[in-house]
Amino acid sequence: MAATAPASDYAALCERLRELSALNGVSGLLGWDEQVMMPDGAAELRARHGAALAGVVYEKETAVELGQLLGRLEASPPADAWEAAVVRDAARNYKRRVALSKSIAQREARLSSEGYQAWVVARKASDFGAFAPVLREWLELTREKCAAIDPTRSLYDVSLDGFERGMSSARVDEVFSAVRQGLVPLLAEVREKGTPPDDSWLAGAYDVEMQAALCKEIAVQLGFDLSRGRLDVSVHPFTGGAGPSDVRMTTRFKPNDLLEGLTGAIHETGHALYEQGRPDAYDGLPVSEALSMGVHESQSLLWERCVALSKPFAAYLLPKLRAAFPGQIPADKTPEDLYRALNKVSTKSYIRVESDELSYPLHIILRYELESALLRGDIAIDDLPKLWNQKMQSYLGVTPENDAQGVLQDVHWSAGAIGYFPTYSLGAMMAVQLFQKAQEDMPGLDADIEAGRFAGLREWLRVKVHSKGSLYPTADELMIAATGEPLKPEVFLAFLRSKYSEIYKL
Repeated sequence: MAATAPASDYAALCERLRELSALNGVSGLLGWDEQVMMPDGAAELRARHGAALAGVVYEKETAVELGQLLGRLEASPPADAWEAAVVRDAARNYKRRVALSKSIAQREARLSSEGYQAWVVARKASDFGAFAPVLREWLELTREKCAAIDPTRSLYDVSLDGFERGMSSARVDEVFSAVRQGLVPLLAEVREKGTPPDDSWLAGAYDVEMQAALCKEIAVQLGFDLSRGRLDVSVHPFTGGAGPSDVRMTTRFKPNDLLEGLTGAIHETGHALYEQGRPDAYDGLPVSEALSMGVHESQSLLWERCVALSKPFAAYLLPKLRAAFPGQIPADKTPEDLYRALNKVSTKSYIRVESDELSYPLHIILRYELESALLRGDIAIDDLPKLWNQKMQSYLGVTPENDAQGVLQDVHWSAGAIGYFPTYSLGAMMAVQLFQKAQEDMPGLDADIEAGRFAGLREWLRVKVHSKGSLYPTADELMIAATGEPLKPEVFLAFLRSKYSEIYKL
């Protein structure tokens, strides 16, 4: 058995990693400020701040001394599981970082800026041809990056691993194939044979300040700690900040859409609770970080969909809506009416970010299938709009009227985020499986939700997910530890079929 590396090596590693974490925390605060507080005229100055900080971080992330420390610790890893996970994740991050040359990093930075601007112009003109050259360049650069990081794995697997560690395209294929086969006929059945719920009574103008006050009240009741975080308004809702003790959450509100602000705030609260629940003992070290984008989405979607779109929550929410907006909620409406209205399925689902719970996974599967085929070179970029529309018709029963409504609707590819899309629906499936296990472990959970008692569920998640950080190398292993089984798409499908068969009286 190999001798363990000196304790001084591990201590030196932690010192370096905590310094990097602190610098990234500063970057997080700069990003939050830019979207929430910064005056418009400071954009150029902030860009210089960000570039200077990024340069410092890059030098420290790729330092030869850090690589030497990791080499010794990898050869003789610590016996403690948490410390071993610190070494494992730090080594993974280091290898991905140093594999990319300076020229690749510079091209990536340039394309990120050019890609976004090209997407904005192309989307406004509804002209995919104007965006195609940038997408072609992103695909070439992504292939180059992935080959440099790990030439032994498929290109898509390497790209996917940057967002969902330990996940493979083979596993995604397995999961998404089952979901697609189950959801396409269910969605068609709901639309063709179901009785749609009435949500017209929720239409109206709702004061945005009252919406904000209500959402803040609910976020705090769910468990968001205002002594270690903030809730603000931004154009695009997000959760960021500098770490578990300084979590910055934002949402947005529209006068004519009560539900978007409410569900958005609850969604971001789920992210924030995960951040505030990460393990304090390893703060600043990789093992304290969220395991993956998919796991992070599981926490936001658990609170948004499994809780906020549930019958018990409708009973909790209805009196709050009446108190916040007196005279606007009809007196004869019941929690059952609210529950059904909250879960109405759109008759035509063109836009992913506006889609309902039933349609959303099919939007993600479509994007995954296309981007993985593009990266492999199995389909031509110029054929993308046609293939997109064909899949929209096949999966969702609609054909986009133009490129802006279809292939150009998402910003992700303009930033080279190939491999990101699957995490959205993987997270939704994890959420259902985790919530059902929580219901099994806590038989009174539904009654607690109806009464506005959320501490039990929050602490269950803190123990099972939040406090584990990235101790486990993959989401499947976290799911086994939390629920007894890896991610099972049939659990998700059964949940959706049961829920929407009842709502739509199938």
